Amino acid sequence: MVRLTPKAPSLLCFVLAFASASMAQLSNTSASAAATQERRVNDSQASAATGVQPANVAARPSPRLTEPAPLLPGSVTGTVLDQSGAIMVGARVQLSQDDQARHQELLSNDDGQFSFANVVPGVFHLSIAVPGFTTHVFSGAIRSGEAYIVPPMLLTVANAVTEVWVKVPISEIATAQVQEQEKQRVLGFIPNFYVSYVSDAVPLSPGQKFHLAFKSTTDPFTSVGVAMLAGTEQATDALAGYGQGAQGFAKRYGASYADVVTGTFIGSAILPSLLKQDPRYFYKGTGSTRSRLLYALRSPVFCKGDNKSWQPNYSNVMGAFAAGGLSYLYYPASDRNGFGLLAKTAAIRIGETSFEAVLQEFVVRRLTPRVRKRAIKQP
Repeated sequence: MVRLTPKAPSLLCFVLAFASASMAQLSNTSASAAATQERRVNDSQASAATGVQPANVAARPSPRLTEPAPLLPGSVTGTVLDQSGAIMVGARVQLSQDDQARHQELLSNDDGQFSFANVVPGVFHLSIAVPGFTTHVFSGAIRSGEAYIVPPMLLTVANAVTEVWVKVPISEIATAQVQEQEKQRVLGFIPNFYVSYVSDAVPLSPGQKFHLAFKSTTDPFTSVGVAMLAGTEQATDALAGYGQGAQGFAKRYGASYADVVTGTFIGSAILPSLLKQDPRYFYKGTGSTRSRLLYALRSPVFCKGDNKSWQPNYSNVMGAFAAGGLSYLYYPASDRNGFGLLAKTAAIRIGETSFEAVLQEFVVRRLTPRVRKRAIKQP
């Protein structure tokens, strides 16, 4: 058992007092730390809400940004050669860049070399052109301060293209078109020379107009047609003044053939040459039936001129009356009833021309095997 001395109570009291003071100080320190921590939290929330830093919070220095290194211009160098490896002197070399408005251009030197300085870093394009050679194009990318060496630029000889224009004389085209018309025969044997299936055919020369007239009147089938007409007149006793029998038939045949010759040469050769009109019928073939019918019916009184414009068909109308007037020289005296014969002959000829035009527009072309699908046209 420990015995306490008289000083023991005083020492014990001192220890207890010191322990109490230490506990109190520790408690105050903890409370102060907690309060400081709570104040910092509140200040942080307030700063986040208002965007204003609290006064008691020291501003932190912002990090320092490092500036990028400046871009330095570079150079582009190369050599121009032909396909055999020989140097190309005087080749036009052009350098361009997508983001640069100014282009650089120069000629290759005596060594075939070229060199561009102060080229901005980035993508560049080279174009090399020499007359007679194919243009060569090259693209690359140059870095800051780089000396870019382009691979040898080989130029190839351009393919030579030669264009030859042959201008055929108008007269030769017209001759070819007329030759095609002379092959046109209905059912393969009836001449159909005065029809053009080329809407813009070349106008006929006077010589070609007379040639067609001669070709038409001397065709063997023309004689056959005249004989058939004379036989019909013989059977119906038309032009009775000629009589009957072989002599009457011969007179009728001669009169009918004379009508064909005079009507064809006067109306399709002589007057068209003098008045510069085209004696042919120009096949329409398109449009409504009504428009094509009217086109065909008016053809005896309207025709194309040698200037390719439509105009009154003086040649046909005057030719019909002229042929009728000449018929007074060989028709029987009993049938020469003054102006009546002239008007009758002219009216019959104009009516026949109109009827033939209708047949040409709607029937004859289908029965003419020699019509070319692609007719010769003026270039």
